[in-house]
Amino acid sequence: MASSPSTHRPRKVAVVGVALSDTGRVDDLTPYALHAQAARRALADSGLDRSVVDGFASAGLGTLAPVEVAEYLGLRPTWVDSTSVGGATWEVMAAHAADAIAAGQARAVLLVYGSTARADVKAGRRTSNLSFGSRGPLQFEVAYGHTLIAKYAMAARRHMHQFGTTLEQLAEIAVQTRANAATNPDAMFRDPITVDEVLSGPMIADPFTKLHCCIRSDGGCAVLLAAEEYVPDTVKPPVWVLGSGTSVSHAAMSQWQDFTVSPAAVSGRRAFERAGVEPADIDLAEIYDAFTYMTLVTLEDLGFCAKGEGGAFVEKGRLLRDGGLPVNTDGGGLSACHPGMRGLFLLVEAVRQLRGEGGAGQVRRADGGLPELAVASGTGGWFCSAGTLVLGRA
Repeated sequence: MASSPSTHRPRKVAVVGVALSDTGRVDDLTPYALHAQAARRALADSGLDRSVVDGFASAGLGTLAPVEVAEYLGLRPTWVDSTSVGGATWEVMAAHAADAIAAGQARAVLLVYGSTARADVKAGRRTSNLSFGSRGPLQFEVAYGHTLIAKYAMAARRHMHQFGTTLEQLAEIAVQTRANAATNPDAMFRDPITVDEVLSGPMIADPFTKLHCCIRSDGGCAVLLAAEEYVPDTVKPPVWVLGSGTSVSHAAMSQWQDFTVSPAAVSGRRAFERAGVEPADIDLAEIYDAFTYMTLVTLEDLGFCAKGEGGAFVEKGRLLRDGGLPVNTDGGGLSACHPGMRGLFLLVEAVRQLRGEGGAGQVRRADGGLPELAVASGTGGWFCSAGTLVLGRA
């Protein structure tokens, strides 16, 4: 039975349940069904009864998200969030949820996502989109064919020009991420690739060839956060939310002050400050990787290396599960899954690694022990928004 929280300090908040729905190639389920599948599995993972859940967060599905999805799941939450800032959505939502729980506005908040992006295209239910829209400030770019991937490609070219970053260094990110995927049975692509294969692939948007870009998959996942007084009732070790930070940068590329700096430079600093830790203390990082350049620049902006040194930092296997800083240990969006707004998957993988549930892909500290600290950093739009969370076992 949960005890009463202290009235003298904010409540501590833990991630108490995580789960994936079916992922990869899912042709026989709707997005709503994937939401339900992930939610049920996350609740089972926590051991808590669904009656404890009084908060709900969802985005990307339904006319009145999260109202429609909550209704589909049979929930009547008294705290809701439908923040939608692209790939950073889930880290921002998790930060909101943690703050709400700490302040006593909710007991437990369920974050759920699901998408059949791949299956819908294959079945002709939707087509690939080149632009997010043509209204507001975006109208001044759409007319010139400035697609989403072109925005990332242009930023990558700027980093290469300014700091001497090479295509081979960017390709290393794809190669090492695929190697991490090899030990993940849920990863969509697990066969090894080489730098030469990355470089020689079909050109998508210069300098990005196909393997520099995330895959298109189906899938969903769920994360349950709860107040500290419910932790004794859970069946898995808690993973505590130690610090969070959010930030936005720009919508129009003309308003982006520096193509080599992402909003993670702000969200990361704030998350580390609030957690009372330094980047050097982190055992593993889960980073949004729609493109290889996203990984590189986010590593710089989170403080794992100096600005402009990301190219050298990612060389020599540093991002591998047994490397100096394991990154995207499940294979990331480049190899494991990317059904759309992938940010929630970062939290699932970080929690599993901290619990020691990584299986053949489990990260270990130098002394052989389980990792103690992880960072999950999501990026939205074309480096428009960022959300960063520091998670820990202690």
